Amino acid sequence: MIPYRDLSVQDPQMKAALLAAVDRVLSHGRLILGPEVQQFEEAMASACQSRYAVGVNSGTDALFLALRALDIGPGDGVITTPLSWIATGNAITMTGAKPVFVDVGRDLNINPDLIEAAITPAVKAIMPVHFTGQLCRITEIVEIAQRHGLAVIEDGAQAFGARYGEKPAGSFGTLGCFSMNPMKMLAGYGEAGVVVMNDPLLRDKIDSLRYAGTINKEDCHRPSLNGRLDTLQAAMIMVALAYLPEKIARRREISRFYAERLSGIVGCPGENPGYFHTYYSYTILCERRDELQAFLAVRGVETKIQHPILLPYHTAYKGSHPCSIPVAEQLVTQILCLPNQENLSWEALQTITDLVVEFYSS
Repeated sequence: MIPYRDLSVQDPQMKAALLAAVDRVLSHGRLILGPEVQQFEEAMASACQSRYAVGVNSGTDALFLALRALDIGPGDGVITTPLSWIATGNAITMTGAKPVFVDVGRDLNINPDLIEAAITPAVKAIMPVHFTGQLCRITEIVEIAQRHGLAVIEDGAQAFGARYGEKPAGSFGTLGCFSMNPMKMLAGYGEAGVVVMNDPLLRDKIDSLRYAGTINKEDCHRPSLNGRLDTLQAAMIMVALAYLPEKIARRREISRFYAERLSGIVGCPGENPGYFHTYYSYTILCERRDELQAFLAVRGVETKIQHPILLPYHTAYKGSHPCSIPVAEQLVTQILCLPNQENLSWEALQTITDLVVEFYSS
């Protein structure tokens, strides 16, 4: 079996460092918002070239609290992509606002050429998603937002470490949001997230909102939920951060191998000029996708479809968010994520590519 992801910790040095981090937290006993959380926030702000970072308990909370901090709520619209995990749409909906879906391009990211046509007086923000680990055309999106007086909330859940030029994901918009779910590039060992920003007022609002809307942990100024980051997660993510460059480098090596073997057979993801792709997933575009996935599965290769249901077509949203998204509707029938975990051997990668070639040769 070649799994799509293997979340076990195989490196003995990394495992020892993780256990030592846990031991330190258990020894001082500050299990929620302990000193490691502050260290984590400082490291995240630095990595994202931002002044501040606020650790929260999931990527979904990061998006929700970012929207709340901007006072987005009932009657407001937020432009976003239809091709993402449901958390993107849910975060908008749970504030009382309405997601406004704009079609994607061939790179699977929101198409900036279509955004201005979707802007109405109700729209207050744009929430682009950096899908699969490559930044969307974020500078164009920021320029559009500035012309129309809109906020930009970057959903960088899949793109920590990605950049355009020398600017990393999360540093372009009003706020940048990340998930440290175990599947992500900078992976926690449970749920975790972070919001980065430059505005001290937004920093203070999110700091309050993550703690039930309280000030000084006592007086509630705006009703909110518990979105605090636990100290164990922060401590363990700091260990993972030290291994991130090596992890990204290996994912990029794997992507080059796939491209060399599969270009011309399936649609391989490219790296746009000036962009640094982290390959959170290696997502191909292929004909007879479902047949290929079944062919690989019976031969021991696990693949994933991220994500098979476009956001406006989930049961909870169906019929309530009319939109024209023909490109997304086409591409969602062709996307398939091949295994690209950094622990894959060259032999396993050879097997995967041989099988894909065999399928289309037959």
